[in-house]
Amino acid sequence: MDVNSLVLTVFSGLSALVIEDVTDGGDMVVVTARTREDAVPCPVCETPTAKVHGYHGRTVTDVPVDARQVIVHLRVRRLVCPVLGCWRQTFREQIPGLLERHQRRTVRVAGQISQVARELCGRAAARLAGLLAVPVSRSTALRYLRCLPLPKQVVPRVIGVDDFALRRRHRYATIVTDAETGRRVAVLPDREAATLESWLRQHAGIEVVCRDGSATYAEAVRRALPDAVQVSDRWHLWRNLCDKVQLEVRAHAGCWATINPPRPGGVREQTTRERWNKIHDLLGQGVGLLACSRRLGLALNTIKRYARMPEPQALRIAPAYRPTLVDPFREHLRRRRTEQPAVPVTHLLEEIRGLGYTGSANLLVRYLNQGRAEGDRPVTTVRHASRLMLTNPDNLRPKETALLEKITAACPEMTALADLVRGFAALLKPAEGNDVKLTAWITAARAVDLPHLRSFTNGLEIDRAAIDAGLTLPYHNGRTEGVNTRTKRIMRQMHGRAGFDLLRRRILLP
Repeated sequence: MDVNSLVLTVFSGLSALVIEDVTDGGDMVVVTARTREDAVPCPVCETPTAKVHGYHGRTVTDVPVDARQVIVHLRVRRLVCPVLGCWRQTFREQIPGLLERHQRRTVRVAGQISQVARELCGRAAARLAGLLAVPVSRSTALRYLRCLPLPKQVVPRVIGVDDFALRRRHRYATIVTDAETGRRVAVLPDREAATLESWLRQHAGIEVVCRDGSATYAEAVRRALPDAVQVSDRWHLWRNLCDKVQLEVRAHAGCWATINPPRPGGVREQTTRERWNKIHDLLGQGVGLLACSRRLGLALNTIKRYARMPEPQALRIAPAYRPTLVDPFREHLRRRRTEQPAVPVTHLLEEIRGLGYTGSANLLVRYLNQGRAEGDRPVTTVRHASRLMLTNPDNLRPKETALLEKITAACPEMTALADLVRGFAALLKPAEGNDVKLTAWITAARAVDLPHLRSFTNGLEIDRAAIDAGLTLPYHNGRTEGVNTRTKRIMRQMHGRAGFDLLRRRILLP
């Protein structure tokens, strides 16, 4: 391959120019080029002309070569329009597809900077562009980002609506997506009903709206699109049920908390028992909750929590321990400490090392101090019991299944709660007739003494039409939640720099 062919291969993006020279400038490659002598149409009257009035020089940056910046010294012509009546008598020729008016970078390097800025925004895009031998400032990166055209928005038949925090607990915005494809459709500056209603009225053709349990969005859709079907998201229904189930499990902790033998001598349990006795003694004497708080030096909410518990065992909290190397020798340690309570830890360490223990002495000491060698197993917590009840039975291990059976058999309310959870979980798979089954489920839930679950059923009745659609139609708001997750990443990248207009552009760009 000769030199000319090599130059044409390396700088093929400059094929619209005539390359006259390529020199090595150390940390950059300098290309000297000129435009071709072809006729160019006048930008006003579009009459072709090749008559030269003069020449001008332009210095532009092209894509890097060999990790070095490429600088193009370009000579362009100023041409004369041959039409006497044209008010543009002379004009400077442009190179379409390669160089735009008033730009100091070629179109392709500007496109690369725009894509980097689209993914990383300002400062991060400037740092990466500098490593790629295309140095730009963060403001330039943002300017290229703002110049990217937004995709043409086609309003879909099924949309998803959700809010996200611009500043948590202070400012929120609304995002509208295509619920079937996940394509971003619009970003609204707040989550007010009037804003969403105005947007919906301007975009006809929407038939289905997927949303969470927001009454604001429900009212906006009802006023703007009275014939549209509103679909309540099933994930939010399950999440609301999980919160109510945990409250019910906590309320009945006195029934199931004693199914596991307590760890004897636990400092936490002893403190809990003493505090419970003091509080209930004062309450039995007619002392008020606030007076108890002042006398005992405890928070008022702590006093209320202890006052609601009929037994101190209901407040047990089990430690969350990870498996350790000492676990296989737990029975040996328990037997030795039962036979000889004052046995030195060094003797126990030698014994279990003879049995195959490979851990350190500190691990053994910590294991014994935590009381993990005493008792059959730690006491179940409210969160653990709720998780067992809300988990698919097929995904539970045998010992977890056995523990769940004991928890649900502790009292009639817990048994009924477990049956209701399984019944509602079966409704979350959309199918015809689920709306009728939901009516039966609500009736069964209200027949049991579960006040927290009854409040959940009241919420279902308030938004019943949307919930029936969510349980019978295949639409959901999952893709909108995924867009919200991506939006949080974008906001972390742009924290302290971006305004709402730039955030909206980054969300809508594909």
